Order: sequence, then structure tokens, then C-alpha cells
Amino acid sequence: MKFPKLKGKAVLAPMAGVTDVAFRALAVKYGASLTYTEFISSTALVRGSEKTLGIIKKDKSENPCAVQIFGGDLKDMADAAKILEKKFDIIDINCGCPAVKVIKIGAGSILMKEPKKLAKILSTLTKEVKIPITIKIRAGVYGKKNAVEVAQAAEKAGASAITVHGRTLGQGYSGKADWDIIKKVKKAVGIPVIGNGDITSPEIAKQRLEESGVDYIMIGRAAMNNPYIFKQINDFLKKGSYTKKDSMEQFREYAVLAKKHKLDFQLIKEHAIRFTKGMPRGARTRDKISKCKSFEEVNSVIKSSALCPYQ
Repeated sequence: MKFPKLKGKAVLAPMAGVTDVAFRALAVKYGASLTYTEFISSTALVRGSEKTLGIIKKDKSENPCAVQIFGGDLKDMADAAKILEKKFDIIDINCGCPAVKVIKIGAGSILMKEPKKLAKILSTLTKEVKIPITIKIRAGVYGKKNAVEVAQAAEKAGASAITVHGRTLGQGYSGKADWDIIKKVKKAVGIPVIGNGDITSPEIAKQRLEESGVDYIMIGRAAMNNPYIFKQINDFLKKGSYTKKDSMEQFREYAVLAKKHKLDFQLIKEHAIRFTKGMPRGARTRDKISKCKSFEEVNSVIKSSALCPYQ
């Protein structure tokens, strides 16, 4: 299946504990052209895990929306794909997560050590469902940067698009992302390539798009306390300028969406802590929020800190 042509150049990365349905809806409101759910276990989904079912809740505004899966059992992955194709536009296979609990079952970034195994997963899933199957990979595993080899194998096996994070498994999230390897992947395949890593401003976004030639860019950590970055990037690409939006105003909008979707208080509290980063008295405010046990308490802390309430 062909990857859809997106309206904008910037997409929201899948981030565990961050890209819940309300956060994704807010990113769409600000201009994200594609959203990804937090990654889910294919086995947990097939077994009917309530937590997993909660993660794949989708907002009506998300069009298109991708669901990211991981797993060590091919049958479970295929069965999960059949369940998910009814609700999502794209299924993305996580081949980039460096977490030990994911790697030890033969999933995530360790799949890059076995391009043939990954190719088998892709060829199986593309035959089972009628929506695009994509993958997200890293530059390589440890010292070896084999993203080009993996990307070519994935394309041959039926992948509709590839996202490349410019760090190796060994790097985790430290050091700098290697955009040269992302550029090489783009030159080596004919399917869309999404570049990911260290895009923290509209200026860098424009630079990476031009230098690497990728079709789209993926924004992760820079969006965690500023999802408005999607509008900033879109505006900068169109007219060369952009505006800023107060972090607490963004959080207020997030909280409205979170309440609409009846999200867990702990999740909203964690977002509140992230949105205060960079704000005056932010450290003190974060400490107080971390001790809150209700919406009312969080709201009180925000008000007392002379920040915007989220009601």
C-alpha cells in the first residue's frame, strides 16, 4: 500500500507516556500532519489488555493516524495488525526502541541486527492487511551503522515508508543524531523517508529538510513541552517567520482535551510537569505538582505560581 501524501512536513513521534490521545489531538490542532500512538505490544493487544486498548484510543481529528507496534511473536503481530487496520490509517513497526524489556524479546532496535527477520515480518504483515505498513529504525545497532541495508531490505519486503532516527542503539538518546546516514537512506530507497533526531526549532527543521532531502521530519522531545512547534515549523517553511505560544496556555488546551477523553490523572500531572519546563519558578512548581493528588491541587499550584489554570 502507498504511504499517504501528507499536508505538512512535520509529524509527531511516538513517545511512551507522552503521545496519548489528547496530546496527539493538540498536536493536530497545531499542525502535525501525522500522529503516532505510543508503541504497544502486539501480544498484549491480542490478549485484550485494558491498558493497551486505552492507548489506542483515537481522536476524530487524527487523519491520518498511525499506530506503532512491537513484538517478538510473528503470529501475534499479524493478528494485532488485523485488529488495528480497522481503526488506523498506518501500522508502524518499532525497530528503534533501545529499552531492554523490548530488546530481550527480539523486538525494537535489535531487529536491525537481523534484516532478514525484519523483512519476513514486513512481508507477512503487508499480506495480512490492506493499509500501509511502515517501520521506524535507528542509524544502526552499536558500532555498526547499517540503516541503509535495513532500509533497502524493508523496501523490498513491502514497507510503505521508513523513519530513521539518527542515533544507534548504543547511543540511546545521548550524543548527536547523524543526519548523514539519514541522507544516505533517502538516496538508497524509493519510498518516503522521515528523518528524526535533534530537530528543536523551525530553523533546524528547514535545514534538515533541505540538506537531507527527506520527505518529512519527525518531532519528538522538542514537542513534549511545546507541541505548538508544529505550527511554528509550518509557518516558517511558508513565510520565514513564526510566533510563540505560552507553555501554560498550551497545557490548558491539552487539559481540556484530556478531560474530554477521560484520561488518568497521573498522566495529566506528568504533562503538567513537562509544560512547566523553562517557565519562571518552574523547578519549584514542578516539585509542588509532583506531590499533588487531584486535579484541584494541580490547578491550585498553577494559580499560585501565577500561571494559567487549566480549567
